[in-house]
Amino acid sequence: MIARVILGVSGASGALLALECARLLARIGVQIDLTLSPMAERTLALEIGPDAQAELEALATRLHGIRDLGDSIASGSYPVAGMIVAPCSMRSLAAIAHGLDDNLLTRAAGVQLKERRPLILLAREAPLTLAHLRNMTAITEMGGTILPPVPAFYLRPQTTLEIATQIAARAVDLLRLAPPQATAWATP
Repeated sequence: MIARVILGVSGASGALLALECARLLARIGVQIDLTLSPMAERTLALEIGPDAQAELEALATRLHGIRDLGDSIASGSYPVAGMIVAPCSMRSLAAIAHGLDDNLLTRAAGVQLKERRPLILLAREAPLTLAHLRNMTAITEMGGTILPPVPAFYLRPQTTLEIATQIAARAVDLLRLAPPQATAWATP
C-alpha cells in the first residue's frame, strides 16, 4: 500500500521548506495531499518565484482547497500516515493548539492529533513570545511535534537549498515511512 501524507503550507516565511518536503515525499514514493493558505501562495511567489506554486502542485497527488472544511482530509476516516505543516505560521500553530479548525489546514492538523497520527509543524518565528511557547507546549502535549527549521550547522551547509533540504528530510524522517533521509551527524 502506498503511503499518503498531508502537506499543509501556511503563509510563514520559509516557502522553500514546503517545496523540499514535497520533493522528498515524491522521491520516496509517498502520495501528497496538498493544501495551501492564500498567504502561502503569496509567499511561494515572493520567496521562490512565480513558478513555485505550480511546481509544488505538480508534486501533489491531490489538491485540497483551504476553505473546503468538508473535504476528505478533514475526516479521521481518510487514511493518511500523518501531516507536515511547512512552514507553520504562529497563526496556524495557535489555531491548531486551540482546536479552532477554522480552515482545512488547521482542521486536517486537528484530525491528525485526534487520530493519534504524526503531526509535524515546522514552526517559523523568532523571537518567540510566551503565547507561542504555550501553544507549542499544548501541541506537544497533544502528541504533535514542533520542528523549528534550525540549520544543522555541523554539516557546514553552503546554500539555503542545502539547509532547507536537510530540514525537510528531518521532517519526513519523523513520519518513519522510509529509511532515514536526513544526513546524520558523524564525528570526523
